[in-house]
Amino acid sequence: MNARHAARRDPRAHWFLLLLGLALLLATLTAHGLVSRLGGGSGPADATSAPHAADLPKSVAAGGPVLRLDGPRPVTRAMPDRTIALTFDDGPDPRWTPQVLDVLGRHHVHATFFVVGARVNEHPDLVRRILAEGHEIGSHTFTHSDLAAVPAWRRDLELSLTRKAVAGATGREVTLLRPPFSSLPSALGGPGYDALRAAAGSGHVAVLADRDTRDWQRPGVDAIVKAATPPRAEGGVVLMHDGGGDRAQTVAALDRLLPDLTRQGYRFTTVSEGIGAPASMVPASTGARLSGTALRWTQAVAGWVAGGMNVLLGIALVLGVVRLAVQVVCAQRHVRRVRRRAGHRPEVRAPVSVIVPAYNEAANIAATVRSLAASAYPALEVIVVDDGSTDGTADIVERLRLRGVRVLRQANGGKPAALNTGIRAARGELLVLVDGDTVFQPDTVYRLVQGFSDRSVGAISGNTKVANRRRLLGRWQHLEYVIGFNLDRRMYDVLECMPTIPGAIGAFRREALLAVGGVPADTLAEDTDLTMKVQRAGWRVVYEESAIAWTEAPSTLRQLWRQRYRWCYGTMQAMWKHRHTLRESGAGGRLGRRSLPYLTIFQILLPLTAPAVDVFALYGLLFLPWSTLALAWFGLLLLQALTAGYALHLDRERLGPLWALPLQQVVYRQVMYLVVVQSVVTALIGNRLRWHRMVRTGEAAALMTAGRAG
Repeated sequence: MNARHAARRDPRAHWFLLLLGLALLLATLTAHGLVSRLGGGSGPADATSAPHAADLPKSVAAGGPVLRLDGPRPVTRAMPDRTIALTFDDGPDPRWTPQVLDVLGRHHVHATFFVVGARVNEHPDLVRRILAEGHEIGSHTFTHSDLAAVPAWRRDLELSLTRKAVAGATGREVTLLRPPFSSLPSALGGPGYDALRAAAGSGHVAVLADRDTRDWQRPGVDAIVKAATPPRAEGGVVLMHDGGGDRAQTVAALDRLLPDLTRQGYRFTTVSEGIGAPASMVPASTGARLSGTALRWTQAVAGWVAGGMNVLLGIALVLGVVRLAVQVVCAQRHVRRVRRRAGHRPEVRAPVSVIVPAYNEAANIAATVRSLAASAYPALEVIVVDDGSTDGTADIVERLRLRGVRVLRQANGGKPAALNTGIRAARGELLVLVDGDTVFQPDTVYRLVQGFSDRSVGAISGNTKVANRRRLLGRWQHLEYVIGFNLDRRMYDVLECMPTIPGAIGAFRREALLAVGGVPADTLAEDTDLTMKVQRAGWRVVYEESAIAWTEAPSTLRQLWRQRYRWCYGTMQAMWKHRHTLRESGAGGRLGRRSLPYLTIFQILLPLTAPAVDVFALYGLLFLPWSTLALAWFGLLLLQALTAGYALHLDRERLGPLWALPLQQVVYRQVMYLVVVQSVVTALIGNRLRWHRMVRTGEAAALMTAGRAG
């Protein structure tokens, strides 16, 4: 159907902004995923378990734990006798780091903390406390990455980001480096040694350990104390942890170890002081401090975004489950209502006028009119209003020479104008409005109008089914019609808030149409607009599931886009036009307080968030366990399948099309939510949408010939 709507070109700049926004969202979530997957622990405890240990220079394997590798030959340093440098990895941790600091403070001991950059950004106050209490800070990479296993760019980034994080929190830069998963020099391995040599190029001094307590395994307080105690009054660098897991045993062991070794004549110091080196931390430049602050805020925003997405998904899931529960309950009530009234209401046999607005419907019009003329209803007239067609639509109908069928011709004025022309010419008091590509069954009109036995009913929606469902796109639309549209209409019927009688099949009392001034022409969803006006006039609008009409759905994605774009935009126009129903009483109030919020949430707001949800799903593929993702996906798919199966059962349809449901989530769903994005943008910028006419292929006509749907 054509319509006289002046229009500018559809807006397109928002697609670039949408893609940019989604890319930023993915980058933000990726940043969160990297910093939230922090592990802990140290590496192998002896050289035999280290890969490529033979690649190590002998001076390193047999030397001290402090390695300076920026010269032509490696230089190693060790702690003097009875001198212990306690080192703590994987912090700062808001629970365990303060407890470790408290123990060190009670015993007046200084130590070296190798901090994880991402955790520095989360707890900068703890890092400042470490420095304020006289301790030393070193780098433990930004995300606790194995420097021997990551590519060079990632290694450089890990070290650079950690330096910036510490600079932003403290105003100092670190030079000491403890590589994650490291232990004794003899356990370093060739790849690990190469990584430390590369890190030395950016000014880092590597610090390994003489004594690895392996406290991350929680072997017990006694075992930790024993592992930390050097033999024969030797000195050493002791590896412990203040983050990355439960460190209760470490705190308890530390409280025992310090007084015991102090009584034996040991002294405790930082790594730099123990080897007689200058202070390892140097003042950071203004640029480094600013970069560190920006990095901390970026990480914080990433955490907030990830948390917000989790909340959004939770809300969407709850709303989806509540929606399903309400639909099922209402569908059951609707079924019981239909069974109760079967055979208990007066038969309606009043004259009916069927109005068919047609613009270039040559492909299907003959089948449509024949199906109407073949109706089993006793008193029926068919009025075809040709709205300035250029393909001979009116001539086709006239050549049929069917009894009770009239053709009215008018200049092209749009579908509402054609409908109003037919309404004025109709003789019946009950009017059925039908699209020109719709095929009725012989009993459709009879079943459709029986609800008018109730004088409070002003309009009745029929059950629209997809005729061309053999191809995949048709099957998707078939499932959408049965699940989304007809299951919703049962709910709307029970809740008395029907927002739309589809243009393909709807019946109205002439009295109701005249009371609202006929079919409105100021929105692109004239069917939704008209339905809402009828309800606001005080009439009931109901659903008759047994009145079946077969319609030709779009057969290409381009046609589908155009149709749904018009539907969505027009529905939003109608919702805005009738927004005052929120404050009304009676039938209009039920529409405003039940239907409009439902449409706003499930047809506008949730689809608008769907692109972000898809990005979050991609983030999940990258950072979440695949078993969890698979379980969630199959769980949601099972819920959808059960819903679809129930809806198909209610409509007496075969369950065969359910196989297309998983594929529907890959292409069809994205088209639907992008339609909503386009429609909302069009509405916000005040553009006027053209009426996009769908190209007909005649598949509804083929259905009439075959006598059934494929």
